[in-house]
Amino acid sequence: MASVYIPVQNSEEEVRVALDQLPRDASDILDILKAEQAPLDLWLIIAREYFKQGKIDQYRQILEEGSSPEIDEYYADVRYERIAILNALGAYYSYLGKIETKQREKEEHFILATQYYNKASRIDMHEPSTWVGKGQLLLAKGEVEQASAAFKIVLDGDHDNVPALLGQACVEFNRGRFSDSLELYKRVLQVYPNCPAAVRLGIGLCRYKLGQFEKAQQAFERVLQLDPENVESLIALAIMDLRTNEATGIRTGMVKMQRAFEIYPYCAMALNYLANHFFFTGQHFLVEQLTETALAVTNHGPTKSHSYYNLARSYHSKGDYDKAGVYYMASVKEVNKPHEFVFPYYGLGQVQIKLGDFKSALSNFEKVLEVYPDNCETLKALGHIYVQLGQTDKGQDFIRKATKIDPRDAQAFLELGELLILSDTGAALDAFKTAHTLFKKGGQEVPIELLNNIGVLQFERGEFELARQTFKEALGDGVWLSFINEENKSSIDAATSTLQFKDMQLFRDLESNGHHVEVPWDKVTVLFNLARLLEQLYDSGTASIFYRLILFKYPDYIDAYLRLAAIAKARNNILLSIELVNDALKVNNKCPNALSMLGELELKNDDWVKAKETLRTASDATDGKDSYATLSLGNWNYFAAVRNEKRNPKLEATHLEKAKELCTRVLIQHSSNLYAANGAAVVLAEKGHFDVSKDIFTQVQEAASGSVFVQMPDVWINLAHVYFAQGNFTLAVKMYQNCLRKFYHNTDSQILLYLARTHYEAEQWQDCIKTLLRAIHLAPSNYTLRFDAGVAMQKFSASTLQKAKRTADEVRATVAELQNAVRVFSQLSAASNLHIHGFDEKKIDTHVGYCNHLLSAAKVHLEAAEHEEQQVRQRQELARQVALAEEARRKAEEQRKFQMERRKQEDELKRVQQQEEHFRRVKAAPSSSIARRRQALSESDDDEPLLQRQSSPVRQNSADMQLSDGEIRDGDKTNGDDGNDEEKQY
Repeated sequence: MASVYIPVQNSEEEVRVALDQLPRDASDILDILKAEQAPLDLWLIIAREYFKQGKIDQYRQILEEGSSPEIDEYYADVRYERIAILNALGAYYSYLGKIETKQREKEEHFILATQYYNKASRIDMHEPSTWVGKGQLLLAKGEVEQASAAFKIVLDGDHDNVPALLGQACVEFNRGRFSDSLELYKRVLQVYPNCPAAVRLGIGLCRYKLGQFEKAQQAFERVLQLDPENVESLIALAIMDLRTNEATGIRTGMVKMQRAFEIYPYCAMALNYLANHFFFTGQHFLVEQLTETALAVTNHGPTKSHSYYNLARSYHSKGDYDKAGVYYMASVKEVNKPHEFVFPYYGLGQVQIKLGDFKSALSNFEKVLEVYPDNCETLKALGHIYVQLGQTDKGQDFIRKATKIDPRDAQAFLELGELLILSDTGAALDAFKTAHTLFKKGGQEVPIELLNNIGVLQFERGEFELARQTFKEALGDGVWLSFINEENKSSIDAATSTLQFKDMQLFRDLESNGHHVEVPWDKVTVLFNLARLLEQLYDSGTASIFYRLILFKYPDYIDAYLRLAAIAKARNNILLSIELVNDALKVNNKCPNALSMLGELELKNDDWVKAKETLRTASDATDGKDSYATLSLGNWNYFAAVRNEKRNPKLEATHLEKAKELCTRVLIQHSSNLYAANGAAVVLAEKGHFDVSKDIFTQVQEAASGSVFVQMPDVWINLAHVYFAQGNFTLAVKMYQNCLRKFYHNTDSQILLYLARTHYEAEQWQDCIKTLLRAIHLAPSNYTLRFDAGVAMQKFSASTLQKAKRTADEVRATVAELQNAVRVFSQLSAASNLHIHGFDEKKIDTHVGYCNHLLSAAKVHLEAAEHEEQQVRQRQELARQVALAEEARRKAEEQRKFQMERRKQEDELKRVQQQEEHFRRVKAAPSSSIARRRQALSESDDDEPLLQRQSSPVRQNSADMQLSDGEIRDGDKTNGDDGNDEEKQY
């Protein structure tokens, strides 16, 4: 083993010191060094050996003693060794300051390092090693520019100074100038080819940062060739293998990472990567062990940040959000800027959302967005947070941005649809449909929640058939298909006919027959919504089957009880409805919806005291925050004010004011509550404020018309009542008729009674009678309708008889109506339960007597009307005969004129034809004359020489010129007799 020899002062002897047997107490060796006044280079050798053996305190003790004032004074002429000792101390404290996490201790270490370097500079300010040490100190402090200046001072004097080149390479690497850093590392290799393997590690890192992965891998592999146990190169190669995201690469990378861990079990980076691997394999206990070890062996901020992040993720995945939040926060604190390591900010934001700390989560996700401005997950998280903070529009903007960045992100469209449901159902439906399409195209299973939302929106828009298909798609296969397809139609009919809404025997029979009667929990809501849709489509029988199916599998599903109660109520089975609501209350006796419905049913059953108590219980169950319960209590007060014919004005005013107060309270809590607004308007109308109430009713009507789920026939009726009270009978009639058609399919006898009353007040007697007869057809046991019909017939007859002019038909109709009225009143008078319906027998007899009196008078009027009608018919017959005679005369005259005109036309036609015939004969005559003349000329050719001798040439030419166009006359001279004959004939 190596040894050093300390010369004995004033002797040729030496003290041998074995370096592997250095004393534990450095004071022993220091005594020898001082006593023998050993050279300072021996001090350095022994101190360095202590450092190699990990005996840091002894190392520091020797160096501090070697730099004491006594040593400086004694070795004043020994400059280099003194500087080397001081620089060693400066480097030691620079390292301590670099790894220290506490700011105060860090600064103290840096101050000591600075003092030692400054002391070394005072010995020789040009010593390169001192400047290199100062540069390393400045790098540790993060003062990159000052460090670069220190290294350049050395390099200006010696371009090939290896420590300065390495320091400047680190500076350029920290600046992000990886190409310049790479060139400096290459230069080091050129200057010092046998440099340590760590230099090539720097080359590999530069290549990696420059994207030259193959060359980086070669550099790291070269490091391993030179130093097979170089942990840093193993980790670098392992990271490169892991980044391939391939199974083979991941296996190879983990093998290398494990080897690095075996070589040095306290390498924090290897521990972090192993923890990351075990996190994805679900071995959380290993994650926690490895990260805790990494935190114990390192003080490097970024490395600790990764360790805390791994530990936080482990707790996060296990649902321990409190611990996860603590470790995410610790990870964030180890990072100076989000750009250095942004993942803990994202995880911390997620945990804060779970814990309800939305403002802190918002801050963290915004930091993530600064680093990754187009990250869809972050945008969706921010959108969710803004919605929770009440800034819905801003939340929608973030989700929309996410959908634009990645139009194939089905989840983003799903979340966008959920945000738009309350503000824009059309846009929400489009977003849901897009998400549905993307899930389908991606081969993914479409979430049931998405299909349910699509179906609900289609339901709300009135697209009932589309909604039905969507709900069926969401439900898939199941026992419900047999009912939807009417395979069990007979069972449905039997169940609905008996109204056995509580009977579950149907499903037991299906199970006994081998059918699989199951309703998965995630399909219960869809099945309920489908049943609700069937109610809207008037298939309440199938709907009741589905509600009962839900209760068969989930007996505590309160809403199913309430819907069955609503169906029973619609069929006027109040007792069954109350029984079903009580079943719901057995599940939860403080359910406000069930209590409110029970109170309403009790009110309908005329159980006022019990209804009031029930409604108060419903309101108290929610501390007055349940709008429905509060409004039901308001309705009770309103009906209490108006229900008695003999009203107590003081009590009436009290109840009306209480009703108004309750409606107003709901409006303050929920300004868009249509039912509260309707109730307030009813109270105002009852107080005579018709204009104000009419405006409110109109606004409520317009708002309710935009939703299928909001069915408010009452507001139409109330608006018609206001028109009636104001005397605007035409609008009142129109409003009643529209309400009947829109909500009741013209089958509600009460609204028909309102309509008849309006016709009555408008003196539209026949319309009134027709309306009442329709109502009687719908409610034949309602004696009030019959009485009103008799009164209307009586009034119609009296008004007709009072006319100054009336036809026999009108009088006959009057007689018929009077006979009907007498028959109606007689039937009412003969009824055994007359008094139960509130009728006075004497009053009915009075009506009968009056009708008989009118009937007698009508007969007299009928005779007079018939006599007058006969006279009118005779006059009309005479007038008709006169008109017929006049018509016959007119037609005869027209016939005569027609014949004369026709003869005239025939004569004219004959004359024209004769003229045309004469013209044709005249035109044919000249042609025959010319032919005969030409023949005569040809026969006189033998006389031509004689004529030529007798005529001079000049004369002949002259004759030709003059008669060139007079051939007929020349011929006439030659053959005079024939020419004259032709002229006469012509």
